[in-house]
Amino acid sequence: MSADTPRRIIVLRHAKADWPNQVDDHERPLADRGQAQAKEAGVWLADSGISPDLVLCSTSLRTRETWKLAVHGLARRPRKTVYEERLYEASAGEIITVLQETPEEYADVLLVGHNPGVLGLTQILAGDEGDPEALNRLRLGGFPTAAVAVLGFTGSWKDVEPGVARLDTFHTPQD
Repeated sequence: MSADTPRRIIVLRHAKADWPNQVDDHERPLADRGQAQAKEAGVWLADSGISPDLVLCSTSLRTRETWKLAVHGLARRPRKTVYEERLYEASAGEIITVLQETPEEYADVLLVGHNPGVLGLTQILAGDEGDPEALNRLRLGGFPTAAVAVLGFTGSWKDVEPGVARLDTFHTPQD
């Protein structure tokens, strides 16, 4: 793939997590509502024609469960899923570093992560570029659980940096 290859970064925040006693934050499971949200996110991705080539997922239990429930809604499975420790509690800058390491063979990457990193990533990459309604909803409502942002850009993964993308779509769950 060349430097003028169109690419997408699909950002999925984990679904609603539970807060059981005596459980480390990394091992928090999804709540019942979160399980429904994750399935709905997968259906939305499929209905939107989104089939990522690569998935980069935080290693936390709630992100892994979100992805495992969402993937069932897709028309086809990604070529590869990577559970990436660096995405747990990652800042936007740390997520950008992970994205810059993406092999060029992948055009569409779905990232399953956490706030505030996913909100910051989406805002930093898109700036004021993209669908005005989606940008406004992101500014006003933040990045709720199980929300999905679809960012588009043209170029190499090594070129991912602030302002490189546009926000094409921002979907929030119906609950």
